[in-house]
Amino acid sequence: MATISTTQTTRQKDRSLNKQSRTLVMRAAITSLTLVILLLYLLPLGYSVLTSLKSKAQVSDVNAPILPSEAQTYFYEGEEYDVYKIPTAEGEKEWALVQKGRSSSQFVDPQNPEAGLIEWQGRWRTLKPSYQLAFQWSNYPRAFNFINFWRLLGFTLLYAIVTTIAATSSAAIVAYGFSRFRFPFKSVLFIILISTIILPPQVTLVPMYAFFYRIGWVGTWLPLIVPQFFSNAYNVFLLRQYFMTIPTSMEEAARIDGAGPIRTFISVILPQAVPALIAVSLFHFFFAWNDFFGPLIYLAGSAELNPIAVGLFRFNGLYSSEPQLIQAASILTMIIPLLIFFFAQRFFMQGIVVTGEK
Repeated sequence: MATISTTQTTRQKDRSLNKQSRTLVMRAAITSLTLVILLLYLLPLGYSVLTSLKSKAQVSDVNAPILPSEAQTYFYEGEEYDVYKIPTAEGEKEWALVQKGRSSSQFVDPQNPEAGLIEWQGRWRTLKPSYQLAFQWSNYPRAFNFINFWRLLGFTLLYAIVTTIAATSSAAIVAYGFSRFRFPFKSVLFIILISTIILPPQVTLVPMYAFFYRIGWVGTWLPLIVPQFFSNAYNVFLLRQYFMTIPTSMEEAARIDGAGPIRTFISVILPQAVPALIAVSLFHFFFAWNDFFGPLIYLAGSAELNPIAVGLFRFNGLYSSEPQLIQAASILTMIIPLLIFFFAQRFFMQGIVVTGEK
């Protein structure tokens, strides 16, 4: 009996070890897959950063390395010569090409110029240039000045902040009404509101433009800012779902203390829904920051009012032959949204995942 019990205990330990091993392998596989997907997602951003730090000559050179570099040169007897990687019997050397030839050329060793010219047998066109790291940090101030960044940043922040406040506050009021009050045709009105999400913006573009043109708002910020005070179906849906998870007992306690609907909304509902409000605010802020089509249509003829998205588009058209400056300008426009998301990510993720009552 003791032998059987010992055998069963050993088998249970083996099963437990096997289960733990499978769990560790599964976690390692999931983590590795996640890291690979994250790396693939960040590759375009890494390429943009590296390109923004390159010179125009390196960007146009197909043989240039990936990292920001410049071709090495060496001054010899008052003249500047390119440095190449030369295969020799002693290994690869970096010599400056002084005199080009068809089947043989003459080089000088930058490490030992006193040795004079060195003749090398072979076609110099097959040699690879020697590069050294050279980060062109000057691309950022150049791009900053070319696109008049302060003016674009000011209008973009104004547009993003004002519309974010308008869209979030109006959506919160509408969501509070749909989540807490009873009124005729409530379900029908909510379905109609949500159905506007699937309505393509191209359908309403021409009528809205004609209306704003008729009242004289085209060429100003009003067509882009005023509609945000009338809420958005997606924001209303997200906030309504979050408001419905807030216990009604808290509102009943406030009502007993004499608080009305407005005081309850301000003092009870909004403080409990801070994560959802931050999520909605960030969603709209990023939308407004990257909004291109709306300002392009309604601010036509008023280039001095353009936000960053339209200003960067015009900059790309003017400096299409300067890809390093285009990438530098793009990185500059990403700094503020990335910083905001970095510092608010905890509330952002908490607001997206609608939690239950605690």
